[in-house]
Formats: sequence, structure tokens, C-alpha cells
Amino acid sequence: MAQPATAGHPWPDKPDKPGDHDEPAPLDPRTAPVPRYGAGSLADLLPAVTAGQGVPGMTAGLSLAPADRVCVFLVDGMGWEILRQHPDEAPFLTSLLPGSVNGTGTPLTSGFPSTTAASLASVGTGLAPGVHGLPGYTALNPATGELMNQLRWQPWTDPHAWQPYPTVFQLADAAGIETCQVSAPHFQHTPLTQIALSGGTFYGRLSGEDRMDLAAERLGAADRSLVYTYYADLDGNGHRHGVDSDAWRGQLMYVDRLAQRLAEQLPPRSALYITADHGMVDVPDTPEARFDVDADWELNAGISRLGGEGRMRHLYAVPGAARDVHTVWREVLADQAWVATREEAVALGWFGPHVDDRVHARLGDVVVAMSGDAAVVATEREPKESALVGMHGSATAAEQLVPLLEVRT
Repeated sequence: MAQPATAGHPWPDKPDKPGDHDEPAPLDPRTAPVPRYGAGSLADLLPAVTAGQGVPGMTAGLSLAPADRVCVFLVDGMGWEILRQHPDEAPFLTSLLPGSVNGTGTPLTSGFPSTTAASLASVGTGLAPGVHGLPGYTALNPATGELMNQLRWQPWTDPHAWQPYPTVFQLADAAGIETCQVSAPHFQHTPLTQIALSGGTFYGRLSGEDRMDLAAERLGAADRSLVYTYYADLDGNGHRHGVDSDAWRGQLMYVDRLAQRLAEQLPPRSALYITADHGMVDVPDTPEARFDVDADWELNAGISRLGGEGRMRHLYAVPGAARDVHTVWREVLADQAWVATREEAVALGWFGPHVDDRVHARLGDVVVAMSGDAAVVATEREPKESALVGMHGSATAAEQLVPLLEVRT
């Protein structure tokens, strides 16, 4: 397995709450944890898998033992830290964690931002967000000046112009690997699937049990196979009810049963990897934890477009205002966020070791990564998103670290 994703990265404890110091010093963006691109991030998983299957051109910074048949089961929203805190709800998954008899699991980092569109694109393409170009929940389309929602793909833009690189699934399929995706039927024709998760055959199944059974069946359909399957409802319940809720715990229990069901059906010479796209943080429903841009003239000043989501923001400034926006947000958020200019965030490697020219202008003039459990909401512009309990997107361990759990036959 790979080295733990925390190696060399001081994932900090939560900062003090406002009021603990008279004038809290702003967090230095150089202290923000950076994903382990090239060695232990989600973008490294499929290249490592397919390198072991002999797909040409695949290089692996992540060390995985080769397997002829590989299934990746991605559970939306199942962070490493929160999984480890719920052994009673997830006995099977817990048995795969370090410290258990057969546990060899380790954390990966999701990439920045720690959000579904960016992470699924990283998984499917093997590229960091700075290259595949999906750098957040919403980001600026420089060609139109509009914010683009990269999950819903609104407003519409050509998917293959937005993300032009081939997926690892397409490369595996071209190399003769029996390749497929098993997911909910409504995902089959979405732009995100087209540019991140396509290659081989898509199989739509409504129930989680049917997905697990079909994934195991397709895994044994050829001597060399690559199967991807996905479950979304853990994340949805975390958003609506929080990761401290009975609804979320019930979903985790269901995920645990699905993972065991799949593991027990693996054909010979198989490896199952169970992972996630991000973790989650419950944001208290208090003014101290929810900075409302729509109700704060100081934070709103100089902002042309507000991108990203509550835990990670792209700030697009009106012409000439970027420096002032950066200064004000650093002062107001102080020890609640790492606030960087676009140039700082790129130089620090937040979006990967390289940012393509076509992607550079999609990033905010100012990039805000929340620390602790606070969020930047916009109750008028984003009423639904602002009402969520569980949020994600930032650089904290609770959001960034995701499991890489392994079962082999």
C-alpha cells in the first residue's frame, strides 16, 4: 500500500474560536496542508491500478500490488476521519483499517478543492484539478464571464473543450482491459460522466445491491478487467442532516453492508479498492461559524462573482479590486481561513504541481480555504447551499483525507 497521506504534512488541529484572542493573526496560506499529488492523492489511484494491468503510458507514484481484475468502489462523502470514528456502524470497513487483523487501509488525499466534481474528475482522468480544469463546485467560465456549476453543468459549455484529456478508463479500454462503470442510471449521459468517468461500458442500476452484484459479475467477465462503481446517498444525508445525525449513521451502515456484499463475491485474482471523494464537516448554525457574504458589506465589497462553496471559495474581483479583496478577507476571516491570491495558491501547489493555461483564469483572484468548522455562505445568492448542515471543499484533514481500503482474492 501507499505511505500514509499524512506523511510530511502537518494536518493542523482546529484553530481557536474567535474571541480567544483580541486580534487573531491571519492564517498564513503557506501553512495550509497540500494534497499529496503524485504520491498519495485520488488522482494517483487509477494510474497505479492500470500500470499494474499493463496499460501503456501509465506511471504510478502510488505503490499498489498488481491485480488482473480491479474494482474501485467510491462512496461519496465517506471521509477517513469520520469513518474511523464509527466502528459500530461500519464493522466490515473497520476491519480493513490499520490496527485490525487484516487491515492494510491508508488515507489518500482528495485533492483541492475537496469536492465531488473536482475529485471525480481526478479519479477518472488521473490528473490534478489544475490540469483537468474542474477546480470547484462552481468556477468562472472565462469565455462567458459566468459562474459554471460543474456538477449540474450549468450554464452549458462543451464538455470536451472544458476537459480535453482522455480518461484512464478510455485508455484501459483501448489497451484491451474489460472496462465498465456501474452506477445510477441517471448518471450515464451527464457531462461529468462523459469527461471524467467514461470508457468501456456503462451499466445503470438503481439499487445499491444490484450495483454490487453486477460489479462483481463484470469483474469476472474477462482475464483483465477494470470496474468502477459509486454510491451517493451518504453524502446527501451528510449535507442535509450532518455527519453527527442518525440519518447519516444509517447510511453508513448500509454502505458497510454493500461493501461486504461486493467483497464476498470477488472472483479470483481480484483487488477491490474502497475509497471516497472527500470527507465532511458539520458547520454550526451560528453567526460566528457562518460568514454571510450577502449580509456583510465588507466581505461583499469588490466581489464580481462568488464561486466555490461554503468551505472553499473562489473570489472573482471587479477590475482593480483584487488586492483590496484579499486584504479584507484575510482580516475578517483571520484564523478561520487560509486566504491566498491566485498566484499564491498556484505557486503553493494547492491545485496540483502544474496549472494549465486554460485553467488559470477559472481560479479566483482570491482563493479561500476554511479552517476549523466555519463556512462562508451567501443566503440570498445560494439559499439552498447556505442551509446545508454538512459541508466540504477545504484543506482540513476531515475533508481532505479519504480511505483507501483493500480486499484481495
